Amino acid sequence: MKKAYIFPGQGAQYPGMGKDLYENNNECKELFEKANEILGFRITDIMFNGSEDDLKQTYVTQPAIFLHSVIASKVLGNNFKPDMVAGHSLGEFSALTAIGVFSFEDGLKLVYKRALAMQKACEKEPSTMAAILGLDDEVVEKKLKEIDDIVVPANYNAPGQLVISGTVEGINKACAMLKEAGAKRALPLKVGGAFHSPLMESARIELAEAINSVKFNLPVCPIYQNVTAEKVTNPLIIKENLILQLTAPVKWVQIVRNMIADGATTFIEVGPGNVLQGLVKKINTNVEALSA
Repeated sequence: MKKAYIFPGQGAQYPGMGKDLYENNNECKELFEKANEILGFRITDIMFNGSEDDLKQTYVTQPAIFLHSVIASKVLGNNFKPDMVAGHSLGEFSALTAIGVFSFEDGLKLVYKRALAMQKACEKEPSTMAAILGLDDEVVEKKLKEIDDIVVPANYNAPGQLVISGTVEGINKACAMLKEAGAKRALPLKVGGAFHSPLMESARIELAEAINSVKFNLPVCPIYQNVTAEKVTNPLIIKENLILQLTAPVKWVQIVRNMIADGATTFIEVGPGNVLQGLVKKINTNVEALSA
């Protein structure tokens, strides 16, 4: 009977996120205000009162989700006793902060650096992502190799649900080809760029410098990282995997299956939304998935 705490990534944001935490808990209020100081703008104003479009800006989205998730984990206090953790893409930074690998301040600075670096990479070349539904991963992988353009698997979210990433032209070609191959849907996503693809290489290099400057501590429990899907406790390996994350796919299906194999029976999502709970139930219907 082990508990796995999971932390969401980009896309989980919503207007008003975190407002209840700010208004009802003094410690949370202090952390939000500290975040405003670190970032140099009042992200709380955008989180609490901004529109959906305001929250979709990468430089806002990523720190906003990080703050909501990490502060929510702190509210749990002594009830936050994970046997293992994982985070989806951006959520990996939230998970690492929650289990003490780096400080709240360092985590927020890294996430903001990540957001700005990704935004810059997105502006270099038009790129995007698409969700492919109803095809086996192996079929999608094989078809993508036939395309003479940059297009790769980005998020292995659930069985029959794979997100691909690449140039706009590459994604258009892939969507047409995968529909012909039997995909139920090939859905272009409203995102700023090709996350978790080689097109993020410039952002990876920029973020690597920032990651290497931060002190990584021993975690209080294992983290299952996006790049390998394996559990890790060695701070040096955690750091290496985190640097590779921006250009490598998120192996969420493999992460959840590995956690279950290691005894996880309950998955608790910490942060905005409930997307990860839905994915967990699609991967294995026999486990419990709930919000913190």
